Amino acid sequence: MVEVSEIKNNTCVLVDYELGTHREKSVIFIRFAYDKAMVEQVKSLVGCRWSQSNKCWYVPDVVEYRKRFGLPLKSIGKTAVSKMSVENGLAFKRYMETLQLKGYSANTLRCYGHEFAQFLNVLKTKTVDSCDEEVVRRYVLYCINVLKMSENSIHSRINAVKFYFQTVLKRPTFFVEIPRPKKHNILPKVIHGIDVKKIFDNTPNLKHNTMLKLSYGMGLRVSEIINIKVEDVDSKSMQVFIRRAKGKKDRYANLPESILDQLRLYYKEYGPQEYLFEGQFGGQYSTRSVQQVFKDSMRRAGVNKNVGVHSLRHSFATHLLEKGTDVRLIQDLLGHKDIKTTLLYTHVSDWSLQNVRSPLDDL
Repeated sequence: MVEVSEIKNNTCVLVDYELGTHREKSVIFIRFAYDKAMVEQVKSLVGCRWSQSNKCWYVPDVVEYRKRFGLPLKSIGKTAVSKMSVENGLAFKRYMETLQLKGYSANTLRCYGHEFAQFLNVLKTKTVDSCDEEVVRRYVLYCINVLKMSENSIHSRINAVKFYFQTVLKRPTFFVEIPRPKKHNILPKVIHGIDVKKIFDNTPNLKHNTMLKLSYGMGLRVSEIINIKVEDVDSKSMQVFIRRAKGKKDRYANLPESILDQLRLYYKEYGPQEYLFEGQFGGQYSTRSVQQVFKDSMRRAGVNKNVGVHSLRHSFATHLLEKGTDVRLIQDLLGHKDIKTTLLYTHVSDWSLQNVRSPLDDL
């Protein structure tokens, strides 16, 4: 339970926020002494209902309300942590705290936390601090031969385990003798321009349509599109400030001229307060919701490709390359640190392939 003092009309109202369950659904109970102004404010919350049995108001237990009410966010790997020994549970807690202290993103915390928890659960009663290189080596072989994990997934798990031994336990040479499987060089999945247009034409919802067009039109990651704030859009310079992108790098993206009128119409109709695209309960639109919007649009458009919304970013880069845009400019627009990452698009570009002349034509 969290107690918060809300000041309304120069009077202090003590509000209790409590996590609970109502009608088999997770909710947040809101309790306070009767105050007319406070009642009106609470009733304005999306999804707010009165519980006769609990004699209080309640809202759905979602991330945005947890943030707004100062409640703790749902823990990472809660089920996995419950299976650990006491010693390994403490090691996991120290692991997550170190990630936080080093300022890693929420995505990294979630991914590393999940991967490390899997390793700890395999150890069972054996304490992780007592492990040597041979234990980790056997674990990697277990991932390859028993779990049948892909090369890239194994690299991700190794990196997570490596962080604990090298960064938390300060054992920098621990992984020197442990080999890694060769990575599969995965090429970006690209959607043809005709199909991109079909996807947009089959996204009737104004918010969803604007969201997908900006993702493609500026080559944004899904995390970047949901992080855009209203104040980040500058229609005078036709640029959008992309804050704290991958690697915590800020950059500017060019706002497509063709989207400006639609963007103004969207703003007028939806009136976002902080983030350009806000969820049903306010705050950031969720990554999962953007992915679902994209999948629904793909289905309606009849585009049968096994791709996610990130393919719009890949398509942006590839289509620019096919138009002859310099690869270093594309690197800056995408926010790539290494030019090698951008050069991957030359392997999927129709333009680069079509300009290769067959030696048969020279005979």
